[in-house]
Amino acid sequence: MLRMAALSLSILFQAGFTAWGTGALYFSHAQPLVGGVLAGIFAALGLTTIAGVIFARFRRQALGVFFVACAVLLTWWSGIEPSNDRQWKPEVAVAPYATIDGDLVTMHNIRNFDYRSETDFTPAYYDKTFDLRELDAVDLIASYWAGPDIAHIFLSFGFGPDDRLAISIERRDEIGEGYSTLRGLFRQYELFYVVADERDVIRLRTNFRKIEPEEVYLYRSMGPVENGRRLFLDYIREINSLKDKPEFYNTVLTNCTSNIWLHTRVNPGHMAYSWKVLLSGHVPEYLYEQGRLDASLSFPELQERSKINERARSIGADGDYSAAIRAGLPGIPNQ
Repeated sequence: MLRMAALSLSILFQAGFTAWGTGALYFSHAQPLVGGVLAGIFAALGLTTIAGVIFARFRRQALGVFFVACAVLLTWWSGIEPSNDRQWKPEVAVAPYATIDGDLVTMHNIRNFDYRSETDFTPAYYDKTFDLRELDAVDLIASYWAGPDIAHIFLSFGFGPDDRLAISIERRDEIGEGYSTLRGLFRQYELFYVVADERDVIRLRTNFRKIEPEEVYLYRSMGPVENGRRLFLDYIREINSLKDKPEFYNTVLTNCTSNIWLHTRVNPGHMAYSWKVLLSGHVPEYLYEQGRLDASLSFPELQERSKINERARSIGADGDYSAAIRAGLPGIPNQ
């Protein structure tokens, strides 16, 4: 029985590593044909090794060849490095960073594009200083485009009634590069923190994305002000780190939602990881269950009243965008 268990675990490991190695070779090569050939060779080797393990006569030779191939693959994989020096799309071309002087945090390169459509815009950036002593709100924005299970989650930090700063954790696309969930597992995108004016990063989703329309919800989180300040500073730490030391985006491990959860660990009593973090569309519900959102309504009622698409589209060019999208939302004081 022990021998059978060990054999089964060995086969599972080989199958898993074969699948991973095949994907790594296929997606990580600039020429799809070359990547496909290399992936096919490795897949064939992995399947042959599994057959060799099952038929004990060739087990030792098959495992030896497979482990050598794995060592070569891992050596190559470890040499793939992220970079800040690529031909980036305009939306992610300018990296933000912050300077700190006591309680004053000056954020540089806050994105504030003037959109005419999702792909037609005038780039614009500004710098602004925020006082940590005035940070009194952390709002969660959930944007859905592919059903109820998947959403893009990001935060907006409030500094008094008039100043807000939205930070969206995203991938950094090169010019001509599209998104693939599978590619995102194999070091194909760099990690990027979009630091933006709410009129940019929220309005883009409510007003201008037409091919895959997004339904956007805004929730006020509940918790000690000190937690919000620690969370904001942890964001700043990572933003400054990425400016000098880039990292890879990963569809599962370092995406928009998992990274928020990682940042919240700076606070005492942070929430445990849940499948509702993995299936990001359920994050607001998870927060509600943990007492982190307004509990005066049931969650379905809270969700219905937190949708901001219609009011966002009704705001004129000169309107107070941040105040207008929050008007009447549950858990948010009238301002």
